[in-house]
Amino acid sequence: MQRAMRLLEAVAAREYGAPAKQLAREVGLPLPTAYHLLRTLTHEGYLRREKGVFFLGEAAERLSGAAAQQKRRSTVGEALAQWRDSIGVPVYYAVYREGEVEVLGVADSPACPAVAEWADFRRTAHAHAIGQCLLSQLGAEARRDHLDRHPVQQITPYTVRDEQTLLRRLEGLGRMDPVVERQEYALGTVCAAIPLTAGATAAAVAISLPSHQADRLLPAARRLQAEAGRLLGTRALSISI
Repeated sequence: MQRAMRLLEAVAAREYGAPAKQLAREVGLPLPTAYHLLRTLTHEGYLRREKGVFFLGEAAERLSGAAAQQKRRSTVGEALAQWRDSIGVPVYYAVYREGEVEVLGVADSPACPAVAEWADFRRTAHAHAIGQCLLSQLGAEARRDHLDRHPVQQITPYTVRDEQTLLRRLEGLGRMDPVVERQEYALGTVCAAIPLTAGATAAAVAISLPSHQADRLLPAARRLQAEAGRLLGTRALSISI
């Protein structure tokens, strides 16, 4: 296995591939052994051979893509946990993908518990700060499509009453304004979401607090916005996970 991995690494290091003799020499293998391993790796789809030159195959490329995605997810998880600990609030990360709200990460603790999803988060984007923040980043057509599929409905006495009121609220937001909702999704909870701008994907990070701590909400959201901006500025955080 170790010898096969060394061959894979040698092929990956060469954009235009390499023949068996060169690969055997680079990794210090006898040529017959290298040939045997290369044939096996080719049969399994980890390599492909064209005119005597070996390149990475589809199976290796899938592994590479999966590893890169796992690394991005780990980076996001670490960032959420760092913000949870430094700000003292549960932190959420979400994107709008293929017409739906997707919460991809939550960092909370016994001292800072996350909001329980008591009503389907995808169907109630109009009612929570994350959903409103993501909808505010969409174009008019995409926003209309979402609300046609998931109409506005009151789930607490504080939820926005109708679609026109929601649209006016969204249109009145500044491009990087925090989106705040107070008990619209869950009674006893206030939330704020911050839009993330990186590429074409609509994304947001958000926080929640018990309603009796509502005075902490905007200062905490501003701090989260500053810290997220610094991380995005270093390109350490990818929102396309």
